[in-house]
Amino acid sequence: MHESVRVEHQGAVMVVTLNRPDKVNALTRDTLFALREAFQAAGEDEGVRCVLLTGAGRGFCAGQDLDLGGGDADYAKVIRETYNPLILTMTHLEKPIVCAINGVAAGAGVSLALACDLRIASESATFIQAFVNIGLIPDSGGTWFLPRIVGLGRAMELAMLGDRVDASRAYEMGLVNRVVPADRLMAEAMALAERLAAMPTRAIGLIKRAHYEGMEQTLAQSLELEAVLQKEAGQTADHQEGVRAFLEKRSPRFQGR
Repeated sequence: MHESVRVEHQGAVMVVTLNRPDKVNALTRDTLFALREAFQAAGEDEGVRCVLLTGAGRGFCAGQDLDLGGGDADYAKVIRETYNPLILTMTHLEKPIVCAINGVAAGAGVSLALACDLRIASESATFIQAFVNIGLIPDSGGTWFLPRIVGLGRAMELAMLGDRVDASRAYEMGLVNRVVPADRLMAEAMALAERLAAMPTRAIGLIKRAHYEGMEQTLAQSLELEAVLQKEAGQTADHQEGVRAFLEKRSPRFQGR
């Protein structure tokens, strides 16, 4: 694992930390490859039932590291080789991903947060679709996630104007799920991740799949997908445990199987 990404295990939660605090965790090729490697490992490890993504230091992620050059770069090649595989790995991971956003999230840093399933921000967090300010368009899934999360009108406003959005407004528009005091961010994010890790992991993964695939389907197709996935969920040990716990009037003890 490259030093720009730190991976730790706390129980059933894998904590993935962007680790370039001196650069506000700006993204490099090595960082993007390491992130994908971490999420792939999470998918393969049965002991991991939730991933928590955050950034070291004063900010979450400043986006692409512009110090590495630009202007004459083949951006399409860079995107296809680094960002796109990472974003697809995250969305295809059938385990929940929580993003703890500390400080600024800019450009591709916003896209990275949007690719997570739940977002919790500190009161000091800010978001900026910075692409337009250097003559570019949102990438790494930004044009796909943002209108689906905040609506087309607001997505256009954020992308075209490149204005900074504070945590309060981000919450109001649905960009983040929760806002907490800065000194409570990691504790609250870990509590959320641990709660998800204790839930029926297979069902959580199927919920994620149903929502992502359902956004591209007709109602009839989505109904059929629900039937297929419900059959799969109904055959899990966690479903059997959930029913037993309900009948026995006790809290379920899910094992993620």
